Amino acid sequence: MTESAPDASTRQTLYLARHGRTALNAAGRLRGLADPPLDETGLAEAARLGEALAREAARPGRQPIVLVLSSPLQRAVSTASAIAAAVGAPHRADERFNDRDYGPWTGHLKSDVVAEFGSVDAAPGVEPTSTVLARALPALDALRAAGETVVVVTHDAVIRPLLLSLNPTLADLTVPTASWADLTPVDAGWKVESFDNTPT
Repeated sequence: MTESAPDASTRQTLYLARHGRTALNAAGRLRGLADPPLDETGLAEAARLGEALAREAARPGRQPIVLVLSSPLQRAVSTASAIAAAVGAPHRADERFNDRDYGPWTGHLKSDVVAEFGSVDAAPGVEPTSTVLARALPALDALRAAGETVVVVTHDAVIRPLLLSLNPTLADLTVPTASWADLTPVDAGWKVESFDNTPT
């Protein structure tokens, strides 16, 4: 992050973005800590997402993006690298934004796991959502305290519980690939200004 103080007349924003598509996404399989690359569609999505976030950050009253953080998995790293190039900011991986660990069900069809156990949450060996939040929420709090505008590229299994913890009324979340949520700081944490935004 930069050493200079942010401009008080501009709005600090956290762009919470999902990575582009992979072959496992397209097949409806649980990704978790598997590390597939972006597919052709995902690479195009990442490029469009970078362009869209560059436009967002250039809107009047917005701060420039000073840093792009991501999960260390290559689908997030590749997406974050495209965003970093588009906005002219450095990129760094952060383990706290890693995907949820689906344990033995990694790579399985999500529909099969739900059919067998009733939900992914009920499948044995799956990382609890509470554990995901315990690592990701403090990372968001640290970004708020810094007062600068940052992009975080992570996964739907991280974004969904984060947004619901900030605003439990967001029942219609879909979190498509290469989408983002727009968060602004409030005293108690973050306010979700918009979500499920996709490049146009």
